Amino acid sequence: MKGTARQRVREMPKNTTAAILVKQNDALVVDRVELPENLGVGQVLVEFDYSGLCGSQLGEIQGTKGFDPWLPHLLGHEGVGFVLKVGPGVTRFIPGDRVVAHWLPTAGISSECPRYAWKSRQVNAGLVTTFNRHGVISENRLTILPDWIPNELGPLFGCALPTAFGTVENIANVRIGSSVLIMGVGGVGLNMIQACQLRGAKDIIVFDLIDSRLSLASKLGATLCINTTCGDSFAAVNNALGGRSLDCIIDNTGNTSLIEAAFKAVDSRGRVVLVGVPRHDHDVCIHSLDLHFGKTIVGTAGGEFKPEDDFSRLFSVAEVMRDSLKALVTEVASLKEINDLIYFLKSGVSSGRCLIDLRNS
Repeated sequence: MKGTARQRVREMPKNTTAAILVKQNDALVVDRVELPENLGVGQVLVEFDYSGLCGSQLGEIQGTKGFDPWLPHLLGHEGVGFVLKVGPGVTRFIPGDRVVAHWLPTAGISSECPRYAWKSRQVNAGLVTTFNRHGVISENRLTILPDWIPNELGPLFGCALPTAFGTVENIANVRIGSSVLIMGVGGVGLNMIQACQLRGAKDIIVFDLIDSRLSLASKLGATLCINTTCGDSFAAVNNALGGRSLDCIIDNTGNTSLIEAAFKAVDSRGRVVLVGVPRHDHDVCIHSLDLHFGKTIVGTAGGEFKPEDDFSRLFSVAEVMRDSLKALVTEVASLKEINDLIYFLKSGVSSGRCLIDLRNS
């Protein structure tokens, strides 16, 4: 792929098109922003072809974690593109390399955060942003992609796949014969189904509000799909299991009522894993006595996936399941249509991962 990639090397741009979060709970503004004049230590300039849209960005827009002191700022943490230029100290990449951008840190320098300019205003950014045609990315947020991965599937390796496989393997500890409930089967949850299959789970039960997501979950290997708007969902699980207990429940929704019910429903020595983040002003209330006898509830950020150690294995596993990966991307739109994609994700119109095509931005 490097031979093809080097054809992309060209004159350095001075500005680029980006989606800017100016105000919480408002539409993103798509406009031209000025790039930093020079790259700092550990910074890499990447030209992105595709970016994924994750529920984390919905949380940023909606203020799930509370007041945002960094507005206006750029967004996005999973994308695929080509290195145009490297800053001082960067040793892991050269211009022309095809890379996936991810929010989980790996080897290399952790740079300072870049600052862009827009209409005489400073625009902030984190160590990785991908809702932009060009982005200044920290060296330790990039990994070279294998040749077999097409550009349009590359963003899945920035968040959805690492988070899903890391959570199932490292946190949920799914084993052969396990009974698992996955609550919420958007982009990350759908990947968890496949991860549970590979770990040998016997029961892979999923909850969601959207029938189209449940239909896709069934095609990807879920053994029981339950729409939580239709009656007592946990009673339906009990009936299906015939007296057996759930070994693990993974929550991707951040819905505190579901989390509380999950803690009651899981086996007495089972585990509840929180991937979805509840709103900052919503609390989870549990009866703690069960914790003293082996039941656990734990949160995770990215499933403790370590890119430097784990990507090579994930790439090998994903190559075997490449056909099913294609089914995970259900909507593709340009950057100027990003607010439509956000609506699709928020409303449930999208059954899988939304993808932003940045090539003509």
